[in-house]
Amino acid sequence: MSEDETLIDRIYEAAFVPEEWRDTLAALAARFGSRDGALGIMSETDLRWAATERCAAAMSTIVDDVSLREILQGDLRMQRLVEMDHPGFVQANDILTSEELTADTFQGFLRNNGIEWQATTLVPLPSGATGWFSFERTAEAGRYEDTQLAQLDELRPHLARAALMAARLGMERAQTTVSALAALGLPAAVLTDTGRVLIGNALFEALSQLFLPVAFGGLAVADPSANTLFQETITASRFSREPLVRSIPVKPASGREAAVVHVLPLRRSAHDIFSGADILVVTTEVSTEANILSSRLLSGLFDLTPAEARLAAALSSGKSLRLAAAEMGIGFGSARTYLARIFAKTGTNQQSQLVALLKSAQPMQS
Repeated sequence: MSEDETLIDRIYEAAFVPEEWRDTLAALAARFGSRDGALGIMSETDLRWAATERCAAAMSTIVDDVSLREILQGDLRMQRLVEMDHPGFVQANDILTSEELTADTFQGFLRNNGIEWQATTLVPLPSGATGWFSFERTAEAGRYEDTQLAQLDELRPHLARAALMAARLGMERAQTTVSALAALGLPAAVLTDTGRVLIGNALFEALSQLFLPVAFGGLAVADPSANTLFQETITASRFSREPLVRSIPVKPASGREAAVVHVLPLRRSAHDIFSGADILVVTTEVSTEANILSSRLLSGLFDLTPAEARLAAALSSGKSLRLAAAEMGIGFGSARTYLARIFAKTGTNQQSQLVALLKSAQPMQS
């Protein structure tokens, strides 16, 4: 198993065993030459976070004095990230001017704790809450390289799914299969690595228009394109391969809304919590209440890279592939390569099908 595959296992474990976040973030920080790492989940009424040991100690000192929420809400980089609508990691120092960095309250907090450089991303969640991940370096360590940001982007879909689970569980440890499925508040079921359903919650059982029973206790998605991806993901999990995609778009149809089916591996101690199950299937509906901007929406729904998300957003707005490529500053051949990857991740094979699918997600925008 590669280093990144081990990290992916740890990310999904921490989703259900939040006391593992500190060591998982430390492992991620080490992987990318960082001193510290942090995860936060913020809503209108709540703020929860986890961080590496030194970072947690620093953050704890201000929670008692000045609200961490106040600092984050006044954080210029947070405002700029929302404005940028970038579906990936960025080097925070590059999105602020030198004058803004000097005036930024949060940058002052980082510098007071020996941090100069920060790689960060926002993760919009279906509930309307916002998650963020950040990794920090000292001034001596230097800035993050573009290749490192790209590698973080490859892990971002896993981090986003873990943040969704952590937010739904309130950053509390899942105790048992039944209690965890109830606490998620989303349609969910646990499966064996062969795809046999062990147990589902009441919300899952009600989705007879979306999920269909098949032979030997298995499960299928009613939408054929989505089901192809779903079965490929189950098969990949059975043979311990990392599948191409774990968040599967489902087109709306008679009797059901557009939805996304998330397939999460249950690894390490999470495997024990879920009574030896291997896979968790969770469904989120495309909701008009979620305040998510378009390219980050597409990235989150379909596991697209930042470049793929920008191209998909351009195509969904009616632009031709050639025009979208020109506006992105890439060659037509590169755009065709990106489009082929988008087809594979969305279960489509024609641009018209892709645009129709993307438009089904448009109500989710603000």
